[in-house]
Amino acid sequence: MSWTTTADPHAFMAAAGAFLRADPAANTVILTRVAAMRAPEAGALLGFWQPAAEPVGGVFMHTPPYPVALTAMPATAAAGLATTLAALGRRLVGVNGNPRACEAFAAAWTARTGSSAAVQRRMRLHRLDALVAPDPMPPGEAVVAGAAHRDVVVAWYEAFGVEIDEPPGDVRPHVDDRLVFGGVTLWLVDDEPVSFAGRTPAVAGMARVAPVYTPPEHRGRGYAAAVTAAVSRDALAAGVTDVLLYTDVANPTSNRLYARLGYRPVEDTVSLTFAG
Repeated sequence: MSWTTTADPHAFMAAAGAFLRADPAANTVILTRVAAMRAPEAGALLGFWQPAAEPVGGVFMHTPPYPVALTAMPATAAAGLATTLAALGRRLVGVNGNPRACEAFAAAWTARTGSSAAVQRRMRLHRLDALVAPDPMPPGEAVVAGAAHRDVVVAWYEAFGVEIDEPPGDVRPHVDDRLVFGGVTLWLVDDEPVSFAGRTPAVAGMARVAPVYTPPEHRGRGYAAAVTAAVSRDALAAGVTDVLLYTDVANPTSNRLYARLGYRPVEDTVSLTFAG
């Protein structure tokens, strides 16, 4: 059994695509991120674990400055990946994904590098069951963002990243990709944007709502629920069969909000950070 790594997203999907598409909800982050790669990206590395004469049994993605992302896999495969990435000289800020795989990876990584690992956050994946509109609905209307809204969307993407302690990076290319296919919805009140929700392109019948952000001065008025319902409805209208989103397990407000809209828990993931 061994890990095969590549920087080529097309070669990666040719080898590991069937594994990822067998459970598109659980593998949503890697599927959607790799689908956005039109060519090898600087610093990015992808890979799959395949025992001899057997199908692919695990996948990873590392796109600095973000943590390495893991699918479900045997603990021995996760530990072997830590050894492989350390030997390649990869600098890792952390690991996220399947909890058992992440814990096995972190144990091997810290043992090899002398670093320490700590839980940054625990996330919960939800799938839309039947969409329930907010009641009461707040004033305003949903509008698909266009080029004229780029500046506010970029600013809010950056603010969202700061709030959830994401590594800093240039969000503008990501925002531009979303705007091209109508993947950002704004909630407007008297023509003023007060909240927004993004969604990923459909991959394997799945799309993920992310991010959802309301500036502090507009919170507590139901705008996040309204714009999430709107972007979820748009995804369904586009033919998406699995509409997904993540919440922070430690945030009861967002978990209750999405439950009221019809989202139901699927599985939990973990994000671990490395130090030292």
